[in-house]
Amino acid sequence: MSKTIQMDLDDKEQLALIARALSAEVRIEILKLLCRGDLNINEIAEQLKLPQSSAAAHAKVLEEAGLIKTTLKPAVRGSMKVCSRQLYAIGVEIMTSLEEKTEIINMPIGNFVDYYVEPTCGIVSEKGHIDEEDEPRCFYNPDRTKAKLLWFGRGYVEYRFPNKLLTNRREKRMELSMEICSEDHEYNFDFPSDITVWISGIEAGTWNCPGDFGGRRGKLNPEWWPDKNTQYGVLKTWKLTEQGTYLDDKKVNSIPIQEYHLSKNAYISVRIGIKEDARHIGGVNLFGDCFGDYAQNIRMKFVF
Repeated sequence: MSKTIQMDLDDKEQLALIARALSAEVRIEILKLLCRGDLNINEIAEQLKLPQSSAAAHAKVLEEAGLIKTTLKPAVRGSMKVCSRQLYAIGVEIMTSLEEKTEIINMPIGNFVDYYVEPTCGIVSEKGHIDEEDEPRCFYNPDRTKAKLLWFGRGYVEYRFPNKLLTNRREKRMELSMEICSEDHEYNFDFPSDITVWISGIEAGTWNCPGDFGGRRGKLNPEWWPDKNTQYGVLKTWKLTEQGTYLDDKKVNSIPIQEYHLSKNAYISVRIGIKEDARHIGGVNLFGDCFGDYAQNIRMKFVF
């Protein structure tokens, strides 16, 4: 279903994408065609007398801007990409926020409320191991709240963030950041893992991590931590905006922040893990503020 979006000058990324999409007459002609109904790439190419590759490239630019959406449907030979209009109207206010109000919630990595993990797995505090390695039951240990690094080969951990600060306020953007990487029994640069984050039960994007990082000590690691083990991760940020959901600066879907219904329940759930049907099931290392390269836990930032 097509929809309307409203932006102002603070929405720089989305404005730039839309401006680029509308800067070519041929892309405007594609939008005009789609106002009459859905078309596949071949039909667009035929009607506009374009090479199929050019039609596909123009459609990609329109899709990245959120102006159209594409779906794969069965065809006589394989599948075909069908394009449909995504937006009904675009509104731009020539104004900017004089001041942004922000709120930050820091969640210790040991404060998970639910989990399912398979080996390799474990939890450590700043001073040493919490319970046994490769025993999933250790994630029930009451001392888990002291965790500064945790890891698992398959599964997930889930957190619940308070949402009282959203009362009577309109959130413009939410950012969720954490230091993570894949999990092998020792560090291994060639060990990919598809790490997914779900927010309020909605899939918010998957990062294909290339490996389990080591070879040098993490900047914050305590002295007792062995050199052969995982040493550091990458700081990744999932962003919920009024224009869609982003992983760092790459748009992963068109779900706006309002559709996550962050204030609907008594809390905001965040699940970090590996989907059962993931292509690369390479586990997760999740770093707290005393391990890795970044002195932070899981950080949730709101912009109002």
